[in-house]
Amino acid sequence: MDPKLQTKGKQHIFSKLGVLGISMRLRLFLFLVVLVLTMLVGIIFILFVTGTFTAGLKESQKLIENQLLSTSFDISKWYGQLSVQAVEFSEAVTENIENELSERNIGTANLKEHPEILEELLSNEYELTLFSLQKSNSSGAFIILDATINTSLENSEHSKAGLYIKNMEPNIINFTTPTFTILRGFPSISRNNSLSLRAQWSMEFDISDAPYFSLPIEAANSHNDFSLSRLYYWSEPLLLPKTSEEVMLCSVPLIDSDGNVFGVCGFDISSMLFKLSHMPDNSTYNRMFCMLSPISGDFISIQKSMFAGGYSARNTSMENDSLKISMNRYSANTYNQDNKILFLGLHTPIQLYPSDSTFSSKKWICAIMVPKEDIVDSITHLNLLLSVCLSLLVLLGVIISFILSRKYLNPISRGIEIIKSSELKEAPKTNVLEIDDLIHFLSLYKEEVHQKAEHKIQQLSVLEQFVQNSKTLSPAESSVFNLYVQGFNAKEISDKLFLSINTIKTHSKRIYVKLNVTTREELLLYVNMLKEIGQDYK
Repeated sequence: MDPKLQTKGKQHIFSKLGVLGISMRLRLFLFLVVLVLTMLVGIIFILFVTGTFTAGLKESQKLIENQLLSTSFDISKWYGQLSVQAVEFSEAVTENIENELSERNIGTANLKEHPEILEELLSNEYELTLFSLQKSNSSGAFIILDATINTSLENSEHSKAGLYIKNMEPNIINFTTPTFTILRGFPSISRNNSLSLRAQWSMEFDISDAPYFSLPIEAANSHNDFSLSRLYYWSEPLLLPKTSEEVMLCSVPLIDSDGNVFGVCGFDISSMLFKLSHMPDNSTYNRMFCMLSPISGDFISIQKSMFAGGYSARNTSMENDSLKISMNRYSANTYNQDNKILFLGLHTPIQLYPSDSTFSSKKWICAIMVPKEDIVDSITHLNLLLSVCLSLLVLLGVIISFILSRKYLNPISRGIEIIKSSELKEAPKTNVLEIDDLIHFLSLYKEEVHQKAEHKIQQLSVLEQFVQNSKTLSPAESSVFNLYVQGFNAKEISDKLFLSINTIKTHSKRIYVKLNVTTREELLLYVNMLKEIGQDYK
């Protein structure tokens, strides 16, 4: 086969291999990319195992737990102190009124029969009521006597004389400049003490729907041997008649030394005061809110709750008043309405009464809640941010892989170009030890091959001269030469050609001279070399 055709065939094969194969640079780049992706998968797995992808939920739960712990402690302490102060207020009012009635030879049981003294009795209690209000830091203090100034009026059985002093909001928490008004009571009390009457003022209390009046009185009449600390009552949030202000009232019965119940007194906590006093930390969730609620089984009444925060559960639905609690052992509770999760949060019991109280069966809780969508959005935002960071990490890894693959393979590429070139001895250093060793080796090998090629060229030149000289032999000399080639010696050739040995020797000398050899062995060496390269020796 033609050597040129063989060379072209090899070049075609190598070019196809180059197209079908993968370059070292691409291999290294893919290797580094796979390495980066493997590390990323490992990082994601660790993040899943350690709960980082749900860290927002855990952090939210921790935030709610801390807020609940702080708020429930404050509420328990505040309501407990108000309960104690309400009992002390009741004891003081009872003593004052009982002493005044005693001076008039009137018993508390007969108070209803003496409406003419009600105004004076209540006026005398103004200073004590105002002092108790200021001391308690509540939003209002009241006294309700089981009597009315006019029994002949319609619904007089539901109208009760009393005194109700309110602290105007929002100066409730800051008492440096409090503003007090009269919500219930005789106008003379307002005039004599330079206090204004509230726009919703009424002279007497309407107790037609007033559990804060009826329940503690019923409890006191049923358990006249109980101490006041077992008889006070916290009402659910309510609107006082003819007012728009929502309040919780702590009312304590007024019981004289003979056990006669003649009214109630106590303090109130307005919805605004509750909100200002127990506003949760909204730096993370601006709609987090606190809720003080009565609880029945697994249900919380929305309309009977006090709220603090930037959101009220009452905004969710006015048709369904209840939230159902679904307890979770390892995460925040869910608070549902109509089988729909509205809030996530936690709650804890609030002890408004001692265990031996008449009203100890009434259970209250303090809850910290966040609308579900706020927590979901927060976790989604956190995971999105984490995903973006991981994506940027992958992109950075790919870019670094590309740069490293180029930087690492550039010396190798230069080395390959040098190997392809003809000047290996004068090639510059690549600073890659293996490549420089390879170039040095190929340089030596190329030099050796060159030397061998030159030697072979010289051999071919000698053989070519031998063939040319063999053509100058005479027929007689050619006959002797051919027999030498066939392996016969001089004696055998002499016998074969029927010539004398001297004649054969003469021919041999002429053959050696013409072929430029000195011995028969040298002659046969050239002949064998010609046979090896497939060339005829003649």
